Amino acid sequence: MKKIFVLLVPFILPVCMYAQEKNPFPTISKPRPIDSETVGDWKTFPEMKLNIPIAKGPFEPTWESIEKNYPGTPKWLRDAKFGIWVHFGPQSAGESGDWYARNLYKSEKKAYTNHLKKYGHPSEVGYKEVLRDWNPVKLNPSKLTKIYRDAGAKYLMIQGVHHDNYDLWKSKYQPWNSVNIGPKRDLIGEWAKACRTDGMRFGVTFHHEYTWWWWQTAFGSDKEGDKKGIPYDGHLTLADGKGKWWEGYDPRMLYGIDLREYKGVEQNAHTDWSPSPAGIFSNHLDYARWYTTNWALRMMDVVEHYDPDFIYTDGTVQGPFTGNGTGTGIKADAMQHVIADFYNRTLQRRGSVNTFSIVKFRNNTNGTVNTEEFGVPEKINTAQPWIAEAPVGDWFYAPGFTYDSGMMIRYVIEAIARDGNAALCISILPDGSLDEGSLKMLKEVGIWMRRNGAAVYGSKAWSIPGEGEIINNKLKMLPGGGLTKRHAEFKFNETDFRFTVGKDNSLYAFCMTVPAPNTTIKIKSLGTNTGNYSQSIKKVSLLGYKGKLHWKQEADGLTITCPSTMPYETSVVFKVEQR
Repeated sequence: MKKIFVLLVPFILPVCMYAQEKNPFPTISKPRPIDSETVGDWKTFPEMKLNIPIAKGPFEPTWESIEKNYPGTPKWLRDAKFGIWVHFGPQSAGESGDWYARNLYKSEKKAYTNHLKKYGHPSEVGYKEVLRDWNPVKLNPSKLTKIYRDAGAKYLMIQGVHHDNYDLWKSKYQPWNSVNIGPKRDLIGEWAKACRTDGMRFGVTFHHEYTWWWWQTAFGSDKEGDKKGIPYDGHLTLADGKGKWWEGYDPRMLYGIDLREYKGVEQNAHTDWSPSPAGIFSNHLDYARWYTTNWALRMMDVVEHYDPDFIYTDGTVQGPFTGNGTGTGIKADAMQHVIADFYNRTLQRRGSVNTFSIVKFRNNTNGTVNTEEFGVPEKINTAQPWIAEAPVGDWFYAPGFTYDSGMMIRYVIEAIARDGNAALCISILPDGSLDEGSLKMLKEVGIWMRRNGAAVYGSKAWSIPGEGEIINNKLKMLPGGGLTKRHAEFKFNETDFRFTVGKDNSLYAFCMTVPAPNTTIKIKSLGTNTGNYSQSIKKVSLLGYKGKLHWKQEADGLTITCPSTMPYETSVVFKVEQR
């Protein structure tokens, strides 16, 4: 009798079914004419309540419950003070700076021109092909984490998904991810492992809240030339993929749907930055419920599988899905579900909540941390914990960046003098490596941090952020914006100082430049009659210098004579100890 062997092949759901298991994609009506519909009133629209199960625990998906139960921002964030922003993903492939994916569908943009040269016309070869071909073979999270640690960073902010809607992990709810398409790697998993191995705190950032209006350029077409009127690839359907490399992958899961029927969406899609006009996408409430639910599930997926120390959501208003600003389109309680789930899971795993949630630009809320993008506040801000964030050059790689460790260091000083943190992005090349300029810059930052760390880590603001030249009735400070040539060339002199109080309760005075040898400088704020520091000073020392300094505290300031050699760069720090 012959034995019959039957090979049992497990049934595998098509990738397009991932997000449909518990959150089925809704039916979408045919788009109406562009600018034919008015958005609903976001102010009177009741907040949509989502039905998303969360981890068990004391935190409920309401702001009231989050504020009541959150024990306070963990001490490690104050101690950390300096982090690196790992703002890296497939948009780096365009070598066109930030928002490449959106701008490649704008014929007037450099990104469009670069895309034509490297890939082809976006009606034939769009962003999905960029994803297919992107393979950062030199990306080594373990190696990079060590470089960042040696530069003095104490935490990493790691991009999980940008506005391009492409998840950089083994995503359960988004088939367009780095495991399925592109490098075929779980990049967040690799970063998480590297950080834990090196004792580095890390958070994962999420920027997909406003993808649904951000991607509207992909539904357009050239307005002139040989390809005039031929739709870009945002209009493609799942059926269009039959026989193509992307068969089984629904383009709607990447680009979203055409929302240009709402007045102002098409116009604002062609501005450099502006979000869609405030309001509710009233004809797409089922889609809005699906979208916000999918948005939350993806974040909760990362929390469940990678246990980050913090999470981050992008935006410009009080939180995701507020109906206005970057949260335009719908009002929903998705953010509250994500945060409550995050803290309950932290409590289950760690026994206490030592994590936090960055909700960009949100007012003071117990349980959230704020950010200052590009700039640093003029005054000290102790009302809430915050992180100043800026890129060297741009958020994604483009040629021609200015590399200067001095502007990085001064940015950190400006932030910590006002009681904040600083996280800086050094753009990674498309292949996943850092160029020589970036490596040199980071090495120099590390040298400075090791010499002056006592004034940085665990510090807090003093009574004033600093002293120095006054311009238009304000203290001169490093300009805002991404760090560029103008920041590298920005001039401070030996009258410009910033202050912190260290963990040892000593006062630290950062001179924003390096005075010449044997120069006598004066810190006016430390005079006995200035009202800032009336204490009697016991000792003044220069960090990194073993010799004794000549100094004298007088009514109008503290005078210090610098050593005969000053082999330092960027900024020197004086330690002031009181009797």
